[in-house]
Amino acid sequence: MAGTLAARHHTNVKDAHMDHTESAANTPGSAEAGQTTSRRQVPKRIAGVIINSLKGGVVPRIGLPYITVGRRREIEAILHDVDIIEGGGAAFRFIEGRYGSGKSFLLQAVRTHVMDRGFVVVDADLSPERRLQGTKGQGLATYRELMRNMSTKTRPEGGALPLILDRWIATVQTDTATALAGETGVMPAPDDPEFAARVDQTIAETIASMQDMVHGFDFARLLTMYYHASQQGDDETVGRVLKWFRGEYATKTEARGELGVGVIIGDDNWYDYLKLFADFLVKAGYRGLIVMIDELVNIYKIPNAISRQNNYEKMLTMYNDTMQGKAHHLGIIMCGTPQCVEDRHRGIYSYEALRSRLADGRFSKEGSRDLLAPVIHLDPLGPEEMLVLAGKLADIHARLYGYEPVLGDDDLAMFIRVEYERVGADSHITPREVIRDFIELLDILYQHPDKKPADLLASDEFSYAQGDPSDGMSPQAGEQYAQFTI
Repeated sequence: MAGTLAARHHTNVKDAHMDHTESAANTPGSAEAGQTTSRRQVPKRIAGVIINSLKGGVVPRIGLPYITVGRRREIEAILHDVDIIEGGGAAFRFIEGRYGSGKSFLLQAVRTHVMDRGFVVVDADLSPERRLQGTKGQGLATYRELMRNMSTKTRPEGGALPLILDRWIATVQTDTATALAGETGVMPAPDDPEFAARVDQTIAETIASMQDMVHGFDFARLLTMYYHASQQGDDETVGRVLKWFRGEYATKTEARGELGVGVIIGDDNWYDYLKLFADFLVKAGYRGLIVMIDELVNIYKIPNAISRQNNYEKMLTMYNDTMQGKAHHLGIIMCGTPQCVEDRHRGIYSYEALRSRLADGRFSKEGSRDLLAPVIHLDPLGPEEMLVLAGKLADIHARLYGYEPVLGDDDLAMFIRVEYERVGADSHITPREVIRDFIELLDILYQHPDKKPADLLASDEFSYAQGDPSDGMSPQAGEQYAQFTI
């Protein structure tokens, strides 16, 4: 099998490789884009983030174009949604896959690409303290996390809200000054009263349409307040408005006392403000808003049945809004394991209104999935794709630690063969396990240059990454797998 995989490495690399470059001019997944990125030398800073993140079992937030393989069809399906969102529509997708199957990786790959296209991205992982709905601020906690992680192409690490608001003000001022200069032939001074009045008028016209949306009047009022405070150098009011937008006011009394606004963002209405932000961001010059929510399993784990159903009801509201055209320029992607989606007792499918909308039809199955359906099922990456990824990681590891790559095509193929010859690997191995094993192999070879890859792979010194192969299975399937591996 090693020889066969080595041969396939040369013939199938273009098909297996799905590389997102940061240039929107390149078609995602094209062979040309992949070759361009693979020829670029990975900066050491990015190489360190990639290797350390993957070694720890998490997805790096930078450097993904250097290591993205596979998932061509899944990414193309999501990017089709992005085109709809950019045109003024909305979209909602669930991504379903076992732990370590690449859900988070797919999210980050899409995140990188849509930011490059001019979208704003907010993302959050659910937890016991962060849900879609709650009676103790859990829904608001999710909103706050989304706002904290608000990212753009120029601020990919998050915290982009002040930058977005300041860019909006600068754009309005520039457009207004240009219009006045066209009328009078003279560029107005910043302190010109007529210029200030025209800017106020332009802002009022820009946000007028938002006042017809739910909570739009207060949202527009806060935007106007932010503009005037920033122009007057009133940093205290600017900070208070940002605090309001981030959902950090605990009571209406506090907000009314500091800002004169009798409404605050809370558990029940935070989603309405995401829709308002999506509309505002387009007016501010962006393409739209993409919301990414991971770890849906934390809703599945809620012990109280009523609380779970309330969260699923909130999910249904968001789904219906986007699919029925009630939201604009808004995309929502949620990720979870098969168990938290398909379990009829506690999962999303326990809520009949969602199950009837999301369940697969008769013809969708592994190998022939309908990727235009609301739920994208992540099938395992194949050996050829993992072979391509291993080659990329070997080059990045060598770049990080400053040595010449020591693994040839035959060594890479042997590693893949060893991994995929495990009992049950065909159906239960995940990219996370393979990647962690491979980085461990690279670390050992780097620290012990006297060892040969073939000897190490054939010895007891190389141990597989310890993972729970039943992650994401139903209890019955997990029991069957345990019996199979005894």
